[in-house]
Amino acid sequence: MVGFHLRKRGKSNVSTNEKCGTCNDKTDGCSPDKCGVTVLPQNDVNDIKHVVAVMSGKGGVGKSAVSALVAVGLARKGYRVGVLDADITGPSIPKMFGLNERPVNAGQFLLPVKTSTGIAVMSLNLLLEREDQPVLWRGPIIAGAVKQFWTDVAWGRLDYLVVDMPPGTGDVPLTVMQSLPLDGVIIVTSPQDLANMVVKKAVNMVHQMEVPIVGMVENMSYLRCPDCGREIKIFGDSHADQLTAGGLPLLEKLPLDPELAQLCDAGQIEKYKAELFGNLDKLIGKLPARKIS
Repeated sequence: MVGFHLRKRGKSNVSTNEKCGTCNDKTDGCSPDKCGVTVLPQNDVNDIKHVVAVMSGKGGVGKSAVSALVAVGLARKGYRVGVLDADITGPSIPKMFGLNERPVNAGQFLLPVKTSTGIAVMSLNLLLEREDQPVLWRGPIIAGAVKQFWTDVAWGRLDYLVVDMPPGTGDVPLTVMQSLPLDGVIIVTSPQDLANMVVKKAVNMVHQMEVPIVGMVENMSYLRCPDCGREIKIFGDSHADQLTAGGLPLLEKLPLDPELAQLCDAGQIEKYKAELFGNLDKLIGKLPARKIS
């Protein structure tokens, strides 16, 4: 078992009695009307302007890499950026940024760890004794930890907080959509039709929870031949049009890039030279205000 607990104003343990708003066991699905959306307020030391989640219904599509690249792209434009790693049981954000430092307690808050370019990061892996230590928690405890990464971390002044979500449509995505003041969601997919089928579940969840969608990223879209420059479609033809036909903007088509893979393994993703998500700030600024009851 993990040998620590995030402190929550006098409570030593993460709450284990989290519930899904007003849902009961017989509900056929969550929505703002059924579950309620009770956004947690920012704490006294934080001033966060925009919160954007990166999610996919499918694992293995490179969602965490996209989250990191979104943060890097925004930071390169001069914005103050943070990354909240909500993938509690499978965190990879610290590895990509080369972070090993443990967060420091500052009174009743935890201080996020800063990357080489100043991006603030909070991840459960930064609090473990070993990076390969498993987190054997059930859903309510995991959801409680994600909430505490919002309420009990001294993020300070940020222009953008990027939330790296776990795959699927379970406890954590639901908790984030109910509890954090999300401006919007970025959907990540890959070319295979199978992946798109599962990603549609995430899209439908976001619509059902009445959260705006910023756009879609198709990752591993192609491999560029190093000799002739031809695009090789490793996973076949793209099926992104099945999602964009419904009005989702296509933000990027990212290639399978050995350089990016090497930089992620080396903890140096901030050195990736490709200029990505150049107009993301403008798209987020144009999103309709979310209706919160």
